[in-house]
Amino acid sequence: MELRVDRERCVSAGMCALTAPGVFDQDPEDGRVAPLNLTPAPEWEQAVREAAQLCPSGAITIVRQSPREEIR
Repeated sequence: MELRVDRERCVSAGMCALTAPGVFDQDPEDGRVAPLNLTPAPEWEQAVREAAQLCPSGAITIVRQSPREEIR
């Protein structure tokens, strides 16, 4: 998974940091999204998808999905 974050579009709602705290934080100066990792580990993928959906300004875009893991 690869992400794109538009800090100019961000409205500082903080849903990303609450939903995926291992991937997103908020800038202490202006409250805008501060990505910790634009290629999050697989264990964060579901939370990142949810954070992107919850973002009120649409500032988080999933650029590339990871291939689905084979079901065993």
